[in-house]
Amino acid sequence: MLLPPPLRILAEAHWPDPDRADDPLPPLPGFAASTFNPLVAHTAERCLRAHHGDAPAPGRTALLLASASGDRATARAIDEGAAPGRRTAPLLFFQSNPNAVLGHIAARWGLTGPVVAISPAEPAAPGTVPADALDLAALLLTDGDADRVLVLAAEQEEDGDRAVALLVAS
Repeated sequence: MLLPPPLRILAEAHWPDPDRADDPLPPLPGFAASTFNPLVAHTAERCLRAHHGDAPAPGRTALLLASASGDRATARAIDEGAAPGRRTAPLLFFQSNPNAVLGHIAARWGLTGPVVAISPAEPAAPGTVPADALDLAALLLTDGDADRVLVLAAEQEEDGDRAVALLVAS
């Protein structure tokens, strides 16, 4: 993967894991109706653990989530719950905000940098991170907003969920 200067990769994780493609995605307490948030959290966890070992992560680490598709399953559940005569579960509104899962990751790992979610016009190719996200990560580092950036790209596709996490620094 070609990175813009001054980025260098400290750790990387993918879902599905190429070595264990049949493993099920672990559930994420507090998030229901969708695999999107568990996808993001699990991939982030594996990437952070690869570099830091156990939580917490030292220093200022920013979180940056890029997803062109977003959480389609939660959006569908909210639409169905808003039908006449039905009631939408309040938990769905909480988890429909992409920053909710980023807040979960930040709290779990003690991350103190900025939290950003973007929606690129096109999803990145499988196994990659959108160029817009990498450019923004470089900007966060260059501006001194963070010492490291955990860049996540997650998509819910018809052929399955996929995510990439890169922990980058300058």
